Amino acid sequence: MNDYLRYKFSLVFYLLLLFTIPVISQYAPGAGIQGTTAIHKDSSVFVNWAKNCSVTVGQEDISNPQSNLASAGDSSMAIGSPGNGIVSLGDGGEAILTFERFIQNGPDWDFAIFENSFSNTFLELGFVEVSSNGTDYFRFPATSLTQDTIQIDAFGSVNPTDINNLAGKYRANYGTPFDLEELINEPNLDVSSISHIKIIDVVGSINNNYCNYDQYSNKINDPFPTPFTSSGFDLDAVGVINEAALDILNINHSDFLRIIKISNRCIEYRLNSNQSEQFNVTIFDLTGKVIFQKSEIISNKSQNIIELKSFKSGIYLLNIFTKENNYTKKFILN
Repeated sequence: MNDYLRYKFSLVFYLLLLFTIPVISQYAPGAGIQGTTAIHKDSSVFVNWAKNCSVTVGQEDISNPQSNLASAGDSSMAIGSPGNGIVSLGDGGEAILTFERFIQNGPDWDFAIFENSFSNTFLELGFVEVSSNGTDYFRFPATSLTQDTIQIDAFGSVNPTDINNLAGKYRANYGTPFDLEELINEPNLDVSSISHIKIIDVVGSINNNYCNYDQYSNKINDPFPTPFTSSGFDLDAVGVINEAALDILNINHSDFLRIIKISNRCIEYRLNSNQSEQFNVTIFDLTGKVIFQKSEIISNKSQNIIELKSFKSGIYLLNIFTKENNYTKKFILN
């Protein structure tokens, strides 16, 4: 073979090699490491937390028919911000959480889930599903590149760079974030109105009888068995990042008072309606004189601003009136 043919053969061989060897993706590293997506519990991005939680608990060890159910914590401990304790789901157990308002698809991450791992590598994982009607759930496409030939034991390690779209990727006090944009093409899911989040413990066994698979049919290998009261995914909290506005048809008076923000001689509030709804806004002074009035039709989320720069200093009443409700807030302009 002459030099030209040898060169041509080598070039073809290496091109074939390049396009036939799978490229293994590496995902974000653990909390505190450059490039991580972990979000600390005290981050200002969180605007709310789960308000209700129901749990169906699994066994401490699904491979043992006589195994007890996991019993660490209870569902109330997953409500509110991290630090109220945890509820352990057990092998294959699940938690369903609901919120004060809908979670919506917005810029970047939309919510984050907190587990209580003591390190960056002792990771107990969970699938994450969302619903906009409480009946139909849709799973985030999860990936596990962890080897599946040797079982990770009860206190073994998982490299977070091998994990994507699985809750429990990060250690305690750091949330694993999720972006609803990834589910935008699901025909029966309204990513602007997520009402329920479901977390399902991954049974980390590589035994065919018990194992769980990622979106590419890879077995998901994480610490197993964990025959303790705190078996399985340990749910600490779910934080909301992108929250929908309150629905004007359902808002109560205390919620109304809370969403009204008055600063720099501006009134700001966000209202939402799933129907075409008319509402009237009126500002009175203490003599009952109408200082400002407008009527609007609202059919989806909006930011409402009323300029007060022309108002004199004094005490005023803000009134918002719909066919269903009547809300009033007193405020002072200096």
